[in-house]
Amino acid sequence: MSATTLTTAPTAPTTATEPPEPATRAKDDGRIGLRAHLRHTGALAQRNVLAIRQDPQSILDAVLAPIILTLLFVFVFGGAIFPSRDAYVDYVVPGLMAMMGLNIAMAVGTGFNQDFETGVMDRFRSLPIARSSVLIAKIVVEIGRMLIATAILLAMGFALGLSVDSVGGLLAAIGLAVLFGSALMWIFLTMGVVMKNAQAIQSLGFLVLMPLQFGSSIFAPTDTMPDWLQTFTDYNPLSALADAARSLIGGNGASGHDLVVVLAWTAALTLVMAPVAIRKFQTRT
Repeated sequence: MSATTLTTAPTAPTTATEPPEPATRAKDDGRIGLRAHLRHTGALAQRNVLAIRQDPQSILDAVLAPIILTLLFVFVFGGAIFPSRDAYVDYVVPGLMAMMGLNIAMAVGTGFNQDFETGVMDRFRSLPIARSSVLIAKIVVEIGRMLIATAILLAMGFALGLSVDSVGGLLAAIGLAVLFGSALMWIFLTMGVVMKNAQAIQSLGFLVLMPLQFGSSIFAPTDTMPDWLQTFTDYNPLSALADAARSLIGGNGASGHDLVVVLAWTAALTLVMAPVAIRKFQTRT
């Protein structure tokens, strides 16, 4: 009787294929490089532009507001505030440049809030993109709308007799207005995230912006205002921006006080509100 010995053939050891450690860490951290961030921002900005092309009515405020405001203030208030309407054109048009940033910034908040209602932000949440690129793309496109509104405003001003003594100063005034307007957009982007509907954003924005607009030198000189209100206008960024734009367009250069006030407000609003807006957006989405 013979014994049969059964032997089991050795099996090849299985090796688990795992991603390299650096890649795992990068995935876990959710870090996105600068190049990818710029690519995401560009794609989202293109999406916002296409949305405007599909809905041209969304840009009517940037087109009509400068026309209506210029005609209204020049022909209704110009003769009463200044000896002549021609002189008032040179005064009010640079002031309205400062006001354009407010109007566009408010529209940023309402439009951003409506994107939440339509579910667009849920789609963005599912994409492997930087959350901040959604907000930055919105600001980039709205800066374009602001430039369109400013161009129409200046065209109206030239048609009514606006005089420009320095082309370089005019370009500097436009750049300063755009810089401050972009800082304001962070405030309204935050409001667009945290507030429930667009109507609430418009109501609160109106209550806040009205005192800033009329408690400034945008529409009239501040010499006849009470002392306490003149003190307020001295540090009101809208007054500083309007006065700086007038000096730059007139070829005199902006005063140091006006530049410091505008740039300080711009830096403070951006440094404080940009992280808040991004954080609130990440929390909500």
